[in-house]
Amino acid sequence: MPSSRPSGSVSYDNSGRVVIVSGGASGIGLAILQAFAHSRAAAVVCLDVNEPAAATLPPGAHFVRCDTSKEADCRAAVAWTVDRFGAVDVLVNNAAIQPPASYQPIDQMPAEVWQRIVDVNFTGYTLLAKHTLTRMKAQHSGVIINIASGQAHRTARQVGAYSPIKAGNVMQARQWGVEYARDGIRVVSVSPGAIDTPLVRASLERQGGGAALANRHPLGRIGRPEEVAQAVLWLSSADASFVTATDLEVDGGLGSFGAFADPYPMP
Repeated sequence: MPSSRPSGSVSYDNSGRVVIVSGGASGIGLAILQAFAHSRAAAVVCLDVNEPAAATLPPGAHFVRCDTSKEADCRAAVAWTVDRFGAVDVLVNNAAIQPPASYQPIDQMPAEVWQRIVDVNFTGYTLLAKHTLTRMKAQHSGVIINIASGQAHRTARQVGAYSPIKAGNVMQARQWGVEYARDGIRVVSVSPGAIDTPLVRASLERQGGGAALANRHPLGRIGRPEEVAQAVLWLSSADASFVTATDLEVDGGLGSFGAFADPYPMP
């Protein structure tokens, strides 16, 4: 399979490390999975509900079906990884949803839509971290990275569920980073802005295209999944050993430019 890394990217050495990526079958998660595989990780485990995608994963990646909103699935996925590879060194909490029915104010949102987003985007991160942390504490080492969103920091109209719940992912990382620092565990979050993924493309199609959004970025374009993956590789590496309980925005300057003040509800 050809490398998906952008030209000039750095491949941090992950030799011997066991990595779990939730939601790793597509989009940013797949780019992260591929980046770890390129960086010589001992094992990369993809947790996802999309079983057909298992056939398209990069060489050396392992697929485990896991609905991260279910504790039994999270417990079993971590146990499978530890039983097979003996450790969990990095967890990337990435599995998330933003269904079309959620693009509305909360007074119009069905309770079941709100609850499903909470279950996957927030509780799912907690459950997977819970069972991974048990192993990492025993190892006295590990890194957890929550994939949050630019909308964790600034919002838009009609994202009444996604935005506040993604803000929760940032605070999860801050709290866990403080809680488990003395156990040798670092926890951080990454907040991507507008990234060229199926989720963002679907959002743009509903709004008539993405040229206007790209032009509002100081860099003049939206981001690539591989660019988020490179940030994740750095944060998980020894080069970021003094970085914990914080968030890194990977957004092409969009947030600082104030472009989220417009009505576009981007993930």
